[in-house]
Amino acid sequence: MTDPSARKLSHLDAAGRANMVDVSEKAVTRRVAEASCRLLCEPSTIARISSLPKGDAVAVARIAGIQAAKRTAEWIPLAHPLPIDQISIEIEPARDQVRIRSRVVVTARTGAEMEALVACSAAALALYDMVKAIDRGCVVTDLRLDSKSGGATGDYRRAQKSPVPGDNGRGE
Repeated sequence: MTDPSARKLSHLDAAGRANMVDVSEKAVTRRVAEASCRLLCEPSTIARISSLPKGDAVAVARIAGIQAAKRTAEWIPLAHPLPIDQISIEIEPARDQVRIRSRVVVTARTGAEMEALVACSAAALALYDMVKAIDRGCVVTDLRLDSKSGGATGDYRRAQKSPVPGDNGRGE
């Protein structure tokens, strides 16, 4: 594996200025990216989220994640607008946290990593917005790319060992 300090930052030109990458010469391929994060809350807050009719808070968060992924190029200045083929968001309340996972599929010249990360972020923020009246201490944490496939750089899968104590690297 190449030393990260030896690699070039893709969004900087030869003079070190911010630059949108030219992807016009890249092949259009199927690309998939998966990301995750967690919203840490008091157990009583998680119980309230779980007790809402048919998971209303979860449904709102899922839609927020989907909408945000579709608008990633508006959030991230150098991201390319992508024709998204599919977005899925999984939201799982647990004892003192909500686990959020996203999966984005595109057929494009560049990957969907940012879309997957933005989807998780927006879903977590939408949940925070809904529970802040009862638990302002919630924390959005552990936002990360879990895997990606397709494209010239090949596949990536996060190692199972995680630097987060008590976490297996997949937010579980």
